[in-house]
Amino acid sequence: MGPIKETYVDVLIIGAGPAGLMMAVWMAKCGISTRIVDKRGTKVFSGQADGLQCRTLEIMDSLGFGHRAWRESNHMLEFCMWSPDEAGRLRRSDRIADTTPGLSRFQQAVLQQGRIERFFLDEMAECSDIRVERAVMPTSLTIDEAVVEDPDSYPIVVALRHLTEEEATPKHTTAAANGQPVHDGLFRSNLTKDDTAEMLALSKLNEHAGAEQIVHAKYVVGADGAHSWTRRQIGLSLEGDSTDYIWGVLDIVPITDFPDIRMRCAIHSADSGSIMIIPREKKLVRVYVQLTTTAKVGDEAGSRADRSKINPDIIIAEAQKIMAPYQISYQTLDWWTAYQIGQRVGTQFSVHERVFLAGDAVHTHSPKAGQGMNVSMQDTFNLGWKIASVVKGQTNRSILKTYESERRKVAQDLITFDHKFSRLFSGRPAKDDTDTEGVKMEDFKDAFMKGNLFVSGTSVNYGASAIVAKAEDPSAQRDGIDALSGDERGCLISDQALAPGLVVGMRIPSVKVLSQADARPWHLQELLPSNGRWRVLVFPGNVQDQKQADRLTSVANNFDSRDSFVARFTAADGPIDAVFELLVVHKAPRSAVTIFDFPPVFRRFSDVEGYDYDKIYVDDVSYHEGHGNIYQEFGISEEGCIVVVRPDQHVSYVGSLRKPEAVTQFFSGFMVSQVK
Repeated sequence: MGPIKETYVDVLIIGAGPAGLMMAVWMAKCGISTRIVDKRGTKVFSGQADGLQCRTLEIMDSLGFGHRAWRESNHMLEFCMWSPDEAGRLRRSDRIADTTPGLSRFQQAVLQQGRIERFFLDEMAECSDIRVERAVMPTSLTIDEAVVEDPDSYPIVVALRHLTEEEATPKHTTAAANGQPVHDGLFRSNLTKDDTAEMLALSKLNEHAGAEQIVHAKYVVGADGAHSWTRRQIGLSLEGDSTDYIWGVLDIVPITDFPDIRMRCAIHSADSGSIMIIPREKKLVRVYVQLTTTAKVGDEAGSRADRSKINPDIIIAEAQKIMAPYQISYQTLDWWTAYQIGQRVGTQFSVHERVFLAGDAVHTHSPKAGQGMNVSMQDTFNLGWKIASVVKGQTNRSILKTYESERRKVAQDLITFDHKFSRLFSGRPAKDDTDTEGVKMEDFKDAFMKGNLFVSGTSVNYGASAIVAKAEDPSAQRDGIDALSGDERGCLISDQALAPGLVVGMRIPSVKVLSQADARPWHLQELLPSNGRWRVLVFPGNVQDQKQADRLTSVANNFDSRDSFVARFTAADGPIDAVFELLVVHKAPRSAVTIFDFPPVFRRFSDVEGYDYDKIYVDDVSYHEGHGNIYQEFGISEEGCIVVVRPDQHVSYVGSLRKPEAVTQFFSGFMVSQVK
């Protein structure tokens, strides 16, 4: 055997599920040298996660494939609640909108994980040569702590081993009730032991195992699931507990007389447990079934369920008891699994801001709120652009601290929500108002409606830091610790009163605007694709008002000066909008002005391509899609404002047109000067 191959890479991603693929797509779009490895031989083809929340669909749209997910998925429009009446007979007790109207231009949808992974893989291939290296397992990870603060160093060394096809294929085929082989998801379930050590042992003994290689990396992202090998290597752990609630899951084409089978439903039986119905694409329905008769290994509370006692026949039999007098059966079973409800969150999300954990590797919870895959992908959506900007030398490494401060708080909030929601879902319905041990359906409905904003992902509000210029609020931060001090931010604080609807720290909402040049209507979010750029949005109000026009001119002169953030933090030999994109949304009647009434910085000229027509927009009525009323929706004051939006579409700063220099002050807190 020849010498072990050694390679250098900016980012190594361990795990090619949705969180890992989200990270890989960010790296692909930002042009970062990246490898992504996964111990399994193939992508997921059926089952697994399926919920797509509003914010996730917005993110997918910003990455270029939201339309594919939206077109293929089943849209969730109504949520029905079923519970026993006074006589104990199951009845529909209520129905409400599944997604609170007005939260987003998307509503909650469902689509199997395999298709979602395919979208990521296609997008990655479209813009890079990054490909998932399958049947590859890391075997060791070391960090040279002496050089972790050197931005140009490769302090992480990871050994990789190539597995045989047999080793890389999970043992996940079982017999369904009709005798046909069906894939199950138990190999990914928390009812299954971690098999990494066993796979490593097999690979060492197998003479056909592939070669080893050594990878030197600047950054490593562990997106390798609840049994995370990466987490163990860096000495981190999860904190939390498990409940006694055990659930089985079937993806079936149901044969049933239940009238709401194509609605999302929560079904609480009198004494047989609960069910959640999730209608899927292609006539499939996912049925989450509470298992009340399953034996467990160990007698103590929180002990693990006996996996050998769980199979599709057991799960459907429990479903039939819960749904009686309605009938349910199937001839087509696409996938199944079982899990025990538990809520855990990582003690830390990274070490040295060099090795990061994301997704199930750092937080676990029940799947019924449809959060697992969504929050996991949003972890790496938050992290990806930050690592890319550091690797490209645009920003200081200090911004990487904000990954943990921002995402750990989200994970903790998720655990709190899931703890309450899963217990309300799994509990026995109250027999009457005096039944204090049972779950009252009005309490369940209230929790669902209040949780709708949270689970949509649109309410995430990041705390004050170098990249979120707002007043200090320790309660909004992870463990009450600010990611970066006020001194590092230059004590810059947004003037939130200038645009109350653009909450600093939250994702920018999407409202229709018109292109000044051609009257085409756009959702604002469509103008902010995920390509690593910061956006500076100028809302100058009515530019026919000379006072507002003068303020816009003053802003433009500042932005176009030699001392501005554009000049200081953009490489001289790179495109002018490589780091920052400047946009205007004005309020004058569109027909009363043209692009030539606006300063040149917003309509730059090229000898080859002429003027840039894609930077000036107007709050006006369109011919076919109505009026977005963006100034009204955002509460933008008559004097207008400047808004800085991060590459992940979260609002960083809101300030006055009178103080355009504050934008340079903001970026000076964390960006690296490109002036030679």
